[in-house]
Amino acid sequence: MNTRVEGRLLQVAVPVPQLDALTYSIPDEFPDPQVGARVLVPVGKRTMTGVVVSVIGDPGSGIRPDPAPRTTDPGTTKAILDILDSAPFLPADVVELAKWVAEYYACGIGEAIATAMPPRSWIESERHVHITDAGRARLLAERGPRRQLLDALEDGRPVRVETIIKKAGTHAALLGLERDGLVEITQPLKGRAAAHRTMRVASVTAQGQDAEAIPVKLARRQQEALALLRGVPDGIDTAQLAGRGIAAATVNRLNALGLVTISRRAVDRDPFVQAATPVSPRQPVVLTEEQRTAFDRLSALAAEGTFRTVLLHGVTGSGKTELYLRLAESVQRHGRGVLMLVPEIALTPAVAAVFRSTFGDRVAIQHSGLSDGERHDQWHRIRRGDVDVVVGTRSAIFAPVRSLGLIAVDEEHDSSYKQDESPRYHGRDVAVVRGNQAGALVVLGSATPALESFHNAQNGRYDLVTLTARVLERPMASVRVVDMREEYATAGPDVILSTALCEAMALRLQRREQSIVLLNRRGFATNVFCRQCAATLECPNCSVSLTVHKAEARARCHYCNYSRSLPKACLNCAGPYLEQLGFGTERVEAEIRERFAGVRVSRVDRDTIRKKGAIAALLTQFAAGEIDVLVGTQMIAKGHDFARVTLVGVISADVGLGLADFRAAERTFQLLTQVAGRAGRGEIQGEAIVQTLYPNHYSIRHACRQDYGAFYQEEIAFRRGMKYPPAVALINAVIKARTREAAMSDAGELVDALRIAGVPYRVLGPAPAPLSRLKGEYRAQLFIKGTNRPAMRQALQTVLSTRPEIRRRTIVDVDPMSVL
Repeated sequence: MNTRVEGRLLQVAVPVPQLDALTYSIPDEFPDPQVGARVLVPVGKRTMTGVVVSVIGDPGSGIRPDPAPRTTDPGTTKAILDILDSAPFLPADVVELAKWVAEYYACGIGEAIATAMPPRSWIESERHVHITDAGRARLLAERGPRRQLLDALEDGRPVRVETIIKKAGTHAALLGLERDGLVEITQPLKGRAAAHRTMRVASVTAQGQDAEAIPVKLARRQQEALALLRGVPDGIDTAQLAGRGIAAATVNRLNALGLVTISRRAVDRDPFVQAATPVSPRQPVVLTEEQRTAFDRLSALAAEGTFRTVLLHGVTGSGKTELYLRLAESVQRHGRGVLMLVPEIALTPAVAAVFRSTFGDRVAIQHSGLSDGERHDQWHRIRRGDVDVVVGTRSAIFAPVRSLGLIAVDEEHDSSYKQDESPRYHGRDVAVVRGNQAGALVVLGSATPALESFHNAQNGRYDLVTLTARVLERPMASVRVVDMREEYATAGPDVILSTALCEAMALRLQRREQSIVLLNRRGFATNVFCRQCAATLECPNCSVSLTVHKAEARARCHYCNYSRSLPKACLNCAGPYLEQLGFGTERVEAEIRERFAGVRVSRVDRDTIRKKGAIAALLTQFAAGEIDVLVGTQMIAKGHDFARVTLVGVISADVGLGLADFRAAERTFQLLTQVAGRAGRGEIQGEAIVQTLYPNHYSIRHACRQDYGAFYQEEIAFRRGMKYPPAVALINAVIKARTREAAMSDAGELVDALRIAGVPYRVLGPAPAPLSRLKGEYRAQLFIKGTNRPAMRQALQTVLSTRPEIRRRTIVDVDPMSVL
């Protein structure tokens, strides 16, 4: 039962960036909404949906109240407008998790709550404008932007404010017209409290069940309809009846006679209907001795019913997925739920199929590749307790799974678990926190663990379980390193595929085996260069060159998506001597087609998988042997299991080593180790050929030997010496401004305020960010290093709170995965 608090005040999270919880009063005619319920609230001139996160005076709220005086006086505090839910919409444990995310990652509570909410769950006002009678009368007398606006509104239809300003006039002119009574701006509400799809269902009544009691003579179609409905007590969708030749008019007539009732029934949108990955009954698997030992230890920890975190360090092909599946079965038998996280949408269909082979339709999926309707319905299935297992990408960590007992994070090292927009949370780290809150076992699996995870295992924060061998005693792929300096000396600087790689691919094509070729860079060429004046074709919004995409005959920026047609002459000197330099996956695909006649080659990168289901369909084709060579970026390097692949080629293995990022060597090691692990997962031993200009770099040497331990020792020594994570905590702050000088000045102001005597951290900077201009804005950067993360966060938030103008233009990234 809810308890009333003096003044009846609530704190509500609304989806507005950088905004703390807002305080509202509850009108006397309303009951107290529960924590997690949705409410309609006024925010400035708008009406928005918010989520109740605490009651003022509740010691467990953990939310900072709005410091304004109005928050403590129910007489002056704004009141909520409506309560959308009689029970919590977001479960209490998910609200608590969102609170932690907001605190730890230094973002607004509304941003964190919005991440946990399913699509189509918000109602908000949308500003519309329409012309008044006075406006029509003054139309011919107006000039300039005011006339343009009135002309655009002349037909009398309401138009969204944002649309009309973009089409004609300015915001100032629109406000002037409203002030003069020539237009009216309204704020109708948009959205629904419930967004389930419904269908019309016809059900036979008691009177319709008794054929002899029907007082009128029925037509043949009416008799057929009643006969069908009598056999289905729960009713039949009217669309299905129409498919059997029974028209809506027939059903409506039966309804009018009282023989049939028609009702609306919610129906879930099923994302598995068109699944490209087939689900077949699970075949019995015999665990290896090493797997059995690992499973016994993990299942014993799960049975304790208390929070533990385990790093499952298993080489590629060692059977980690089988352990996840068996652990899920064990946890489910004890009545607890399972969360299975994967780093990429591309991995979701295959992993979901594995779990559906065991748990049937009690598996749900959650990722951004689903339609909004599918995600909405899958979320509600989870909320109702209709599923035992949820498979999804990082956002699935907020799924409302009941009685959570196991969280498995596959490929836990992957940078895709880190969100690159606010809230900038890391799915793996949030998984550990949620496991702690739920008393669940958290299993972090990887062949190449993140340095932070392995460091935690070394110092005892995590348990460590190791798998050192592949299943069925299959050998690891043999690795050959090709020094591209020698290739360039022999064949010239334009070589893309080395002689060794070409010969190996030809052999696989002859033997009807498959190959994977990795280059972690998309496009056809990396830039357009003028031989006359040395100018390059650059993005007007970002400090990067444009990438050539030959298939669409355009040059594109991979940061802001600006694009233009390929010029025929230099834009700087008008010279005709333009060359395309560098190469990406599109060029590699073209090179393979040209070199091997009749080869069936496909490409997997962001350019080829934009359509829904495209990547799942393509990977299904590859698994079926319909493609000989698969070219792609890092999304093909992890998690996939293709038995026919016996060769992996890595083009430009060192492409990431030149980045100004302390994680460059770690990413290179992980990517090479993971992609080499795609080869030889069937009966035939695999081979990996690694092309590089730096064959002696420690990340490449250790990756070729699949020696994580040796790499860890070298890399952790570098991190400790340079004071980088995991040796210390790190916060990256990027300040954006219209000019380089303004960005540096604002960043310098923050640095001066942060550098006060006795603070338990160091401040580095300011300096121009490596990507000094992005999407039209200049960027300056500062770092905070230390071992007291709460003090570091608090200091930065305090400094920013006194500078709201700078705060709006500052990106705060706690535990950054990239410092570019």
